[in-house]
Amino acid sequence: MTHSSAAQDNGPHWEATMTPSLTTYQQHHLRVVFEHHAANLYPAMVKASQAHVVMLAEQGLIPADSAAMMLRGLLVLAQDRPEDLDYDGSVEDVYYTLEKRLAAACGVEPSQLSVQLARSRNDLDAGVFRMVLRDQLLAVLDAVLATGRTVLDRADRHADVVVTGYTHRRPAQPTSIGHVFAGYAEALAGEGVAYADLLDEMNRSPLGSCAFAGTDLDISPRRLADLLGFERLVVNSYEAVAGADHLVRVATLNAQSLATGARLARTLMDWLTWGWVVTPGSFTQGSSIMPQKRNPVVLEHLVSMAGAAAADAASVLNNVGAAWWEDSNNATTDVQARLWDSDDRAYRFFNLLGGLIAELDPLRPPTSEEIVASGATTTAAADALARHGVPFRGAHSLLGRLVRAGAPATWTVEDVRTAAVDLGIADQLDEVAISDLLAAAVRPEFVLRRAQADGPGETAVREQVAQLRSIMDDVAARADALRERLHRADAALAEAVAARVSP
Repeated sequence: MTHSSAAQDNGPHWEATMTPSLTTYQQHHLRVVFEHHAANLYPAMVKASQAHVVMLAEQGLIPADSAAMMLRGLLVLAQDRPEDLDYDGSVEDVYYTLEKRLAAACGVEPSQLSVQLARSRNDLDAGVFRMVLRDQLLAVLDAVLATGRTVLDRADRHADVVVTGYTHRRPAQPTSIGHVFAGYAEALAGEGVAYADLLDEMNRSPLGSCAFAGTDLDISPRRLADLLGFERLVVNSYEAVAGADHLVRVATLNAQSLATGARLARTLMDWLTWGWVVTPGSFTQGSSIMPQKRNPVVLEHLVSMAGAAAADAASVLNNVGAAWWEDSNNATTDVQARLWDSDDRAYRFFNLLGGLIAELDPLRPPTSEEIVASGATTTAAADALARHGVPFRGAHSLLGRLVRAGAPATWTVEDVRTAAVDLGIADQLDEVAISDLLAAAVRPEFVLRRAQADGPGETAVREQVAQLRSIMDDVAARADALRERLHRADAALAEAVAARVSP
């Protein structure tokens, strides 16, 4: 096989991004990590450094003029656009980049800075990563709650729309669109609680742990935590830098939540295909050759996104499991990008799913005749007999015979009596029992009268909606409280910095 001269001259397209002055390690690892990490870590690192300098000055560990110089420099760095930072190989990573830029902003050599006094890259990394994940998870939680409220709105609106419920991909029993959506809303409510709990765990400060053994200097980790919005401190300084359970929980919760959403997406694919609900035009793509086609491929994308979230979780678990119980890049730097991708994917997933469901309305739900013909009403018919004292197994066997003999719409009183005689239970059936059986067999809408609190009854579904709204409101209040805490911390940090830099 011959190749064009252009292909031979240019090589793979990514070679154009190579920097000849970099070493192989810098080129193929440090540069790549820097480009992945700078935009996420740099702003949080600047803020954490402001808090650290304020704390050092308050504790009398650095002179006031040195603190003022560094804080002025950090205010300059706060205006940086981190996405514009380039890796040139002069320093190792984002952390040293901050020191280099801070020295330049202060007009001194890096050797004259004390920004890393009583601080290691280890606890700084652990702290800023929690700060980044905290912000990302708040956004994911917002998307989960917004989707949950949309699903509850649809559950309430369509609590009276009867459809066929399936198990094992076969028609099973009548239910309603509202009942199905309320069921998914309960899953979302549980996921919302889990994200709020994870945020509580994330909002623990590891700062002050240094490399892992702390310091002999009289620092105040509590003051650092307060200035950065952390509610509590990690109890043990070794766990603060070695621990990764909170990272694993991010990946696995995203994977779990998207997997559940993907299952609903698969069900919605069927509903759209059968014409039970409207296909939202803004969530479709056209065919390149068939003008009549509008394909709801967003549902396919949602399933794929859930698969990618599972892969992210597997990667995180693998890396953490392959690391030592100590500070290790396997369990920190190398999983960070996976978690950022996972959080971004979860945020987009719930916005897509919620947006789609917001546009779903009934189009041509199955008719009563179609539901009856599927056999989905036979359990209700058996229950009708059980209400009249017929043992369940006898009622179940009788309905089995009737179904095998013909569709429910064709059943007659004589058919029921004949089957009952064959089973030896004819003396347990009276006219009222038979009438109730036949009515239940052809009236799937009876399911909307069901009184069971967790069932598909119209009133029950609306009560479920109210309960689930309350749960989601409680979760939203927890998120709002965290935001308010972060807002107050930002204000306190800005005030403390201003007080130190003012002439």
